[in-house]
Amino acid sequence: MSESSAPPVAERRPYQHQRHGQVIDDPWYWLRDREDPAVRAHLEAENAWTDAHLAPLQPLIEQLFGEIKSRVQETDASTPSLDGGWLYYRRTVEGQQYGIHCRRPAPVGVDDVRALPDELRRPVDPEAPPADEVVLLDENVEAAEHDFFRLGGYAVSPDHRLAAELVDTDGSERFTIRVRDLSTGELLPDRIVGAAYSLAWFGDGETFLYTVPDEAWRPHQVRRHRLGTDPATDEVVHREDDERFWCGVGRMRSEQYLAISVGSKVTSEWYLLDADDPQAAPQLVAAREHGVEYDLDHRGEDLLIVTNADGAEDFKLVTAPVSTPGRAHWRDLVGHRPGVRLEGVDAFATHLVLHERTEARTQVRVVDPATGQGGVLAMDEEVYTAGTGPNPSFDTRVLRLVYTSLTTPTQVIDVDLDTGARTVLKQQPVRGGYDREQYVSWREWATASDGTRVPISCVRRVDTALDGTAPCLLYGYGSYEISIDPSFSPVRLSLLDRGFVFAIAHVRGGGEMGRRWYEDGKFLAKPNTFSDFVACADHLVEQSITARDRLAVRGGSAGGLLIGAALNLRPDVAAAAVAEVPFVDVVNTMSDASIPLTVIEYDEWGNPEDPDYHEVMRSYSPYDNVRAADYPAMFVTAGLNDPRVQYWEPAKWVAKLRATATGGGPILLRTELGAGHAGRSGRYDAWRDEARTLAFVIDRVQPDARPLSGAPA
Repeated sequence: MSESSAPPVAERRPYQHQRHGQVIDDPWYWLRDREDPAVRAHLEAENAWTDAHLAPLQPLIEQLFGEIKSRVQETDASTPSLDGGWLYYRRTVEGQQYGIHCRRPAPVGVDDVRALPDELRRPVDPEAPPADEVVLLDENVEAAEHDFFRLGGYAVSPDHRLAAELVDTDGSERFTIRVRDLSTGELLPDRIVGAAYSLAWFGDGETFLYTVPDEAWRPHQVRRHRLGTDPATDEVVHREDDERFWCGVGRMRSEQYLAISVGSKVTSEWYLLDADDPQAAPQLVAAREHGVEYDLDHRGEDLLIVTNADGAEDFKLVTAPVSTPGRAHWRDLVGHRPGVRLEGVDAFATHLVLHERTEARTQVRVVDPATGQGGVLAMDEEVYTAGTGPNPSFDTRVLRLVYTSLTTPTQVIDVDLDTGARTVLKQQPVRGGYDREQYVSWREWATASDGTRVPISCVRRVDTALDGTAPCLLYGYGSYEISIDPSFSPVRLSLLDRGFVFAIAHVRGGGEMGRRWYEDGKFLAKPNTFSDFVACADHLVEQSITARDRLAVRGGSAGGLLIGAALNLRPDVAAAAVAEVPFVDVVNTMSDASIPLTVIEYDEWGNPEDPDYHEVMRSYSPYDNVRAADYPAMFVTAGLNDPRVQYWEPAKWVAKLRATATGGGPILLRTELGAGHAGRSGRYDAWRDEARTLAFVIDRVQPDARPLSGAPA
């Protein structure tokens, strides 16, 4: 990699913040002004320098891109889902960036998947789609006139005549709602601009609820639209004025109710509407109480409610009559079990499915709705992820599961709850041949500075030696109680087959070990997240799984904050770092309520108006803690239209790193000028971006480039 040319230099412009009696210099504050031509010019100069810097890696990038394409089944089809007399599925075609949404008629009168012929339960032949296939939406056609295209939601009406589509063409995640006639493929005149995620149909197939964001990108209104009417006249069904709360809508599997969810990071409130009354008013389930969270589903005369009420830190399952659903009528069905985090419930006519996790593992429990008694569905591996797939039918006795691990390609499995029989309907294909026996996954436990044991999920080829010579990529996130569960990736094989170890640090702030694991990595305890990650990196080196000069670290969004904070704690923690759309200007962002999501985020990070929270944020905010030290080689990304992490955060951070670091590097910044938080939208574009990132990592931590093992020809 060429390192001779000088990087762009972002000029310093005097600017100061005054907070809690402190005067804080912020000379790159001006990068916030996207209307300033100098901002765009600087971002373009950064992109040009990064591209030139990575140019010597172009052969490797092309090789990696070719490997990804050679392993992914480009022409493929998903497992069909039986719903309302139709089998719904999605196809992809080699050479096309986006998916194709399809359906075909099920045999007349069949509403039990067990009565379907075996070939109808499995994916169609994507090379020769069936003659009775109906293409509902070809995203490639819709995307043809746009540089960016993403479908943020797709909701078929209960009578299966229409579909509502939520379309984003710039990465801003502000959607246009369109409605398509599924019999003709034509769009109806209805067009709603500027919607947020989530949409739910009433039973009449003519009316739906949707959400609208405010200027801070917070879904703050629920509106009701009837087809054929002017969206400007849509009724506001619910308006949320508390800036910490946001709204969502959904339709219950029982098809009897629509639901409005209103929640902050720590408090919940729900409303129900009669699905068969398109003019129904929302009825409150239980009024919000600070710190009380609940989620719900419906069955018969009861609501099934997952809640942390009454001190149930890892949550419990209660029931309440639909007619009197308030807190006074909640009755325990599955009590609180410390150490077993209850994450959700799916209600069916004859059973309940509980989504749980314990000891950094997911598990699915099927229980009797009357007694709460039942058992966990057994899995074969120590390190795995299991959850439910599409299960649209309320009356089904077949449960669709999705199973994966670091070595097992994703499987779609139907479980017959009457017999216990499991049918694998599809396993994620890996072209070129994939032998699972050539790879091994396992769990390590690091010890944090306070003595806490932190799990690490690892995978490698069986012939990769654990003697300190293997390069390693360590990934982390650690916020919002989001768990980074182990899953298979054909893309990752390009690392494993070059002798890499891939590892996931399940640090505090995530949800892997239950609610307390999350609480111990947020607010004033947030620094635990970063010291946990450093402990995981140290453990991998101490156990000779890798060596310091062969270790790369990676994270995105809040995981990018993790990378930035860890590097400030220990600039020598790794030889290379990737920080994708990183949240790194924590204090300044959390101090500006006009920035999208800031107020909502107070319940995750705290409000810096409080001196205690301000002091802790200042102690870990990557932008505020860059120091005179040698930093590793770094690859940083941003999205100009990103509503979650504003582009200027990584831009300012890189400018300060370049001005302050005493050596190391290089520090590269690449900003997608026409995309948002998730990067470019097409799958081939995404693969090429991933190839660039992997090439950066390989070049930095595997200079001797072990010959590729097990790669497809």
